[in-house]
Amino acid sequence: MENFVPFTPKTRQEVLDTFDKNSKAGREALAAASDEAFGVIWSLKNNKGDTIFSMPRAACYRGMVMNHMIHHRAQLGVYLRLNEIEIPGMYGPSADEMKFWQEKK
Repeated sequence: MENFVPFTPKTRQEVLDTFDKNSKAGREALAAASDEAFGVIWSLKNNKGDTIFSMPRAACYRGMVMNHMIHHRAQLGVYLRLNEIEIPGMYGPSADEMKFWQEKK
C-alpha cells in the first residue's frame, strides 16, 4: 500500500459526513453478506504483504469490530465519569438517566 493516504478531515462536519457514509455502506455490506461469506478466511497483512494472522470473517467481525467498539464505549464512559458528565443510555436508560426519572417522582 505504497500510495495509501490516511483520512485527514479538515472540519468536524467532514468527520460526521464520512462516518455517516461509511456506517451506511457497512450496514449495507453486512445485510448483503451470506452465511457462507462469513466463513471465508480473512487475513490481516502488513504493508509488505506478510500475513500477521488469519481467521474466519465471522470471528474477525466479532473480535475486531464488535469487541473493539465495546472497548471504546467503556473508555468513553471512563472519560465522561472523570469529567463528571452523565453517561447516556445505549440499549436503554443508563444509571445516570434513571436518577433523572427517580427525582421526578
